[in-house]
Amino acid sequence: LDQPDIRERLDRELLVNAYWQSNGLLIFKRANKFMEVIEPLLEKYNLPDDFKYLAIAESGLLDVRSPAGAVGFWQFMPATAKEYGLEVNKYVDERYNLELTTKAAAEYLISAKEHFGNWTLAAAAYNAGRNGIGRQIVIQKTENNYYDLLLNQETSRYIFRILAFKEIMSNPKAYGFHFNESDLYQPIPVKKVKVDTTIEDLVDFSKSHGINYKILKIHNPWLRDTKLPNSLGKTYYIDIPEPGYY
Repeated sequence: LDQPDIRERLDRELLVNAYWQSNGLLIFKRANKFMEVIEPLLEKYNLPDDFKYLAIAESGLLDVRSPAGAVGFWQFMPATAKEYGLEVNKYVDERYNLELTTKAAAEYLISAKEHFGNWTLAAAAYNAGRNGIGRQIVIQKTENNYYDLLLNQETSRYIFRILAFKEIMSNPKAYGFHFNESDLYQPIPVKKVKVDTTIEDLVDFSKSHGINYKILKIHNPWLRDTKLPNSLGKTYYIDIPEPGYY
């Protein structure tokens, strides 16, 4: 922060995100609901806990689709998703499965960290790709230091956006966010139903488990159709909310 461009870049992201009150409050609310899934998986893979803020920077904890076709909380492109073992087709898109994509993101970040030698460049590579970051390191003849690189605007802002979310969410009142615990969205406990055969009608399947199709899709957005073909007998786990929450 003793370098003026670094200080100004962080200041920009703090101001943009602290004064976007509606978006900030919604992120606080969603984080209370979804971090119970993300945080233990990051710990399991020995990633710094701070990487949960990368997911926030990517998607705001929403299953969004980017103009380029990246999908989900962790914003995987189809080819990268398949490279990390996620199924992507008409019926199943595991980029919408928070547990599986968090594991895939962890594997990507670990690989990038091994390649570049530090977590900061690993995070930058998550945005610009390992080849994109590596190319700029060679062209600009720099050491492996994100803060010495001239990058495109999106990647130049990326690390600072993550840092801003960490700072704001660690000190909400200091940045003007006031809420009660009761205002936050609560996680809903689920049981996992093992499925290794075709489901011809997910509407009937949901009703057989005491919920409707809407609730099934809320908890399993990776199911992309009203049926689940499974000629190969792959094992899936479908989340069914515990009784009494709907």
